[in-house]
Amino acid sequence: MKTPLCEKLGCDLPIFAFSHCRDVIVEVTKAGGFGVLGAATFSPQQLEAELRWIDRHVNGRPYGVDVLIPVAYDKDAEQSTEDLHKLIPQEHRDFVENILSESGVPPLPDDERLRVEREIVEGRGNMTPDGARRLLAVALAHSQVKLVVSALGPPPPDVVEMLRERGVMIGALCGKAQHARRHKEAGVELLVAQGTEAGGHTGEIATMVLVPQVVQAVGEDVAVLAAGGIARGSQIAASLALGAQGVWCGTVWLGTRESELDPFEKSVLFEANADDAVRRKARTGKTVRMLKSRLSEAWEQPGAPKHLPTPLQGILYNEAHARVVRAKRKDLYSFPAGQVVGMIDHETSVRDVMYNMQEEYLEAVERLTRLNPA
Repeated sequence: MKTPLCEKLGCDLPIFAFSHCRDVIVEVTKAGGFGVLGAATFSPQQLEAELRWIDRHVNGRPYGVDVLIPVAYDKDAEQSTEDLHKLIPQEHRDFVENILSESGVPPLPDDERLRVEREIVEGRGNMTPDGARRLLAVALAHSQVKLVVSALGPPPPDVVEMLRERGVMIGALCGKAQHARRHKEAGVELLVAQGTEAGGHTGEIATMVLVPQVVQAVGEDVAVLAAGGIARGSQIAASLALGAQGVWCGTVWLGTRESELDPFEKSVLFEANADDAVRRKARTGKTVRMLKSRLSEAWEQPGAPKHLPTPLQGILYNEAHARVVRAKRKDLYSFPAGQVVGMIDHETSVRDVMYNMQEEYLEAVERLTRLNPA
């Protein structure tokens, strides 16, 4: 199961785990995979604390960091020295407040509200190119970070140069073959071909179609990971058969005991079906596959205000999300998740997921071998 990409990055298995949770990153990495911490929602100070903790617990193994470097975003938010709340129109505040108050969701206590607002603004405020550069400066101070992945666009030339100088592999997500070619021209060495089935920011092309297109578009010079709809070892075998050198998984870790989700949030996840994971702009202002809820669907109704640009929509939505979680309202709860959410119905552990994936992969390979007798 070891591929050339594993040799380059120093991992044992071509299973790449994207997660915002440091515990998931550590457990996947210790189990032979390659953890990639989603850093976009952290402040530089928070990221430094997370990476220091990961460094201490991965037994010297390499891992990666994922940042959002959007092409389209709110320029005023990037340049503003003011509280970003002031850039959110009152119409949008009223729209969200009406949904929550009419549904009986109480406001957060003042101390918790201030804490949540501060954390969200500090984190979501980094979802701009300059914010990403601040996070990269933190990541590159940690020698075990061997991969940096750029989401939402090709990495700028100065970022590519900075990573090359430090010997850090440059990765990027893509949803179309033309995006892949543009990434290659920018200097990307690893592409995550993310099909529409995936959670988070996705396009419209399915993984089974996208992966071979991307592999063909970039040739042998750029390694490709398959992403979207992958939670089983048989899907890893299929991805390798399509020409990928590994897989990039996110949703499957949400149901583990190491996940950042609390018991209430996991209960919603376990009850969800594949078709409950829908593509909406409510969470960040860009298309995100997320669990359907009354809150996510409110933005799809006639009369709803237009989505705000990144990072303002994320600040607005996530403050509402914090109230929904505290009130434990399943009808209003949503979280980024891919269509494999329908395959997750109980809590497991990262170690169990890693073991089962390898066992299922071997079973899939044996089935294929039997189809081609000597």
